[in-house]
Amino acid sequence: MFVSVSRRCDIPRFQFKWFMERVRQGFVDTANPFNSRQIKRVALIPMKDGMKPEEGVDAFVFWTRYPRNILDNADELAECGFPYYVMVSVTGYPNTLEPSMTCTSAVLNVMNKLVRKIGPDRVIWRYDPVILTSITNEEFHQRNFNELAQNLKGSVKRVIVSLYDEYKEAKKRLEAREKFGELQMLDIGDGILKLLAGFSASAETAGMEIQSCAEKEDYSAVGIKPGACIDAALMERLFGITTGRKDKNQRPLCLCCKSVDIGAYGICGAHCLYCYAW
Repeated sequence: MFVSVSRRCDIPRFQFKWFMERVRQGFVDTANPFNSRQIKRVALIPMKDGMKPEEGVDAFVFWTRYPRNILDNADELAECGFPYYVMVSVTGYPNTLEPSMTCTSAVLNVMNKLVRKIGPDRVIWRYDPVILTSITNEEFHQRNFNELAQNLKGSVKRVIVSLYDEYKEAKKRLEAREKFGELQMLDIGDGILKLLAGFSASAETAGMEIQSCAEKEDYSAVGIKPGACIDAALMERLFGITTGRKDKNQRPLCLCCKSVDIGAYGICGAHCLYCYAW
């Protein structure tokens, strides 16, 4: 069983003390996000030979915007015997879009320390979502992505990019900012191929592979192949864990393998305007 920590909220940043307490207890009770009365107990003990898939953790996949707590607890996680890798979203957007973000330079510093601690294949950079506004236009993204890539050069080996998808509540928040004149949403339009080609070139210069996440279009022509965040091929290469099961509970275009998410919607303290999770 792969355990996602978490698509629904930034547990590593805001609830990691709770998470480590649940690891020490060996389980966590998680509510169905669509039916709060439906509770599922998820085992949080390392998988061993002879266990059924639901009885242990094959690996954790962490999603976060600031991996400080993972770095501080890396030794305990290793001692407990849990394989894991970490995806860190670093976009460097203005505070209007990301009002509660840790300073980008601090995040990059911790990412590089984490790479030195656990290895470059186990820390993945996410530039997600790519949202076009009057304060994050194409010129901004080209410059910003390249600067971030150069700061991570020689450290992380993979970057995942994903275009902004419109969600009802996020749309309302962004429209409110438009009314106050804080930003204006821009159409992605035909310029997206040029933008993504620039990302691809910057990633190559920084020695990173670049892949997309759950995109309708195939951007392989500009060097960006469709990829998975909870990646079966990566699990096998890193940890020798074999699985071919696609997660049918994710979006149709998602290529992730099956996992159990232990987060909850509506509790993340980051409050990024574009996020679907609050």
